[in-house]
Amino acid sequence: MTDLHPLTAAETERDTELRALAEQAGRDLEDASALEIVQWAVDTFGARFCVTSSMEDAVVAHLASRARPGVDVVFLDTGYHFPETIGTRDAVAAVMDVNVVTLTPRQSVAEQDAAYGPRLHDRNPDLCCALRKVRPLTEGLAGYDAWATGLRRDESPTRAGTPVVGWDEKRRKVKIAPIARWTQDDVDAYVAGHGVLTNPLLMDGYASVGCAPCTRRVAAGEDARAGRWAGLAKTECGLHA
Repeated sequence: MTDLHPLTAAETERDTELRALAEQAGRDLEDASALEIVQWAVDTFGARFCVTSSMEDAVVAHLASRARPGVDVVFLDTGYHFPETIGTRDAVAAVMDVNVVTLTPRQSVAEQDAAYGPRLHDRNPDLCCALRKVRPLTEGLAGYDAWATGLRRDESPTRAGTPVVGWDEKRRKVKIAPIARWTQDDVDAYVAGHGVLTNPLLMDGYASVGCAPCTRRVAAGEDARAGRWAGLAKTECGLHA
């Protein structure tokens, strides 16, 4: 869903250098602490590094703010978020030393309904995610060389191989997952130890928080992603595919 153009020689050279940098850092930082990984990203990319957050919690944003006060925290407002998620975003912007950057899709929900029919998320969730998540994030990251995410290996089988630093082929960026090796217990300990803001829905049976129409509470014993697109084979929105 992106507007592709042939790469120039300079862009190809840049990509080759950044890819090699990412792959080496992934090896070198595999055993580093989350803060050390974020500090490496800040030292390497400066203002061309940002954090993305779904506002499920503000753990990675908090880590990044320790390394670079005022760091950009990118949030995708899909138009389908729970009110609690928007409230968490606003609270993060108000109380943390970060700069929250809100991205929106090209079309409002009403405009998308007019173009594709209502409840596209029920009929074609992959297309809905492409329009409301993948495209706006790809466009919104254009000014950065590297972005951090809160992906963890223990969240689901599809995320088990997440590198702490890797190459995002889709967006041609260095992709950093500083808490990839953390468990939920590690996250809970960090939240408690630093007073980090979390989405209230996490206390109401939701283990992973996405768009309201496609997210449900999880049952005991289910993995954290089981409540996303329940009943469908879909497990990822495409941002991390």
